[in-house]
Amino acid sequence: MDFALSEEQAAIFDMARAFGAEHVAPFARDWERQGTIPKALWPKVAELGLGGIFVSEDHGGSGLTRLDATLVFEALAMSCPAVGSFLSIHNMCGGMIDRFGSEEAKAKWLPALCTMEKIFSYCLTEPGSGSDAAALRTRAERTNDGWKLNGSKAFISGGGYSDVYVVMVRTGEDGPKGISTVIVEDGTPGLSFGGLEDKMGWRAQPTSQVQFDDCVIPAGNLLGEEGKGFRYAMAGLDGGRLNIAASALGGAQAALDATLAYMGERKAFGKSLDQFQALQFRLAELEVKLQSSRTFLRQAAWKLDRKAPDATKFCAMAKLLVTDNAFDVANQCLQLHGGYGYLADYGVEKIVRDLRVHQILEGTNEIMRMIVARALLAERG
Repeated sequence: MDFALSEEQAAIFDMARAFGAEHVAPFARDWERQGTIPKALWPKVAELGLGGIFVSEDHGGSGLTRLDATLVFEALAMSCPAVGSFLSIHNMCGGMIDRFGSEEAKAKWLPALCTMEKIFSYCLTEPGSGSDAAALRTRAERTNDGWKLNGSKAFISGGGYSDVYVVMVRTGEDGPKGISTVIVEDGTPGLSFGGLEDKMGWRAQPTSQVQFDDCVIPAGNLLGEEGKGFRYAMAGLDGGRLNIAASALGGAQAALDATLAYMGERKAFGKSLDQFQALQFRLAELEVKLQSSRTFLRQAAWKLDRKAPDATKFCAMAKLLVTDNAFDVANQCLQLHGGYGYLADYGVEKIVRDLRVHQILEGTNEIMRMIVARALLAERG
């Protein structure tokens, strides 16, 4: 078993990290204050091949593996977890279209997705159904012109900002078998957005409700087969959980790097903080948390790439372990900065705020425990 990254993988990581350091990190605090990410950033991201990470080369994508993607999102999150995570959502949509869409759908949507001419958002959560996603109520009814949508989605990253929305809707019976996936373009009559949410973290990402009021879309905007939407959404979430975990890992690594530098400079009681054995032990514990998280995350990605039968369980375990560890590391790094950690100028408090939501989205960590427990019980027999 080889745990080393290939030369190509190391180059992917270095490329993403260097891009973030130049084009994201210097502006991250400004974007947070403005509550948006300049759209001029995305074509630059696409030039690196990061607009269609999971899209096959035949349709303009990079065709990278899930393991490759974890390297991209970890590296970008070292500059800003909110920006890296927003890109991961766009790519999750691209992966769903590439995997489940017809040739016509791929030809229609993927070229602009890969160039990031159009930004895509993922719409599953509703005001009344978060963890219980199969209870969603947004309905799409057949019409002579295609589908008519009514309902609303909540906590949508890119709501009112993105150009295209991949939406899970109810087209049939209650439960997961009655759910389909449709694609809605910005500007479609009947599509509107709520006010921007005032969030604890990820403040650079515009987030709002997405509302459908007699919103009519063409029949061809159905993605894949009717009634398979819940399966598509869950398949997308396996990879999405890895990406969110990778972003948390990158943010926590940036916090630890900043803390190591600070503790070498800050003096107390006549010596630098990094010379106190009790604090050295704290640093060692944080390093163990991050290195063990990184190894487990990459194993889960390796399993998903190989379509291992236990891949879903491992993706859930990785999301749970990595995001919990990452938040704990960032929070402890703030503590090690003392009062300075609470100040925005040092950057650590932003990381703490950004990483808190990683324990909630793409399935709460309580749901991750449920997925793991169910898999264990099923394997028992």
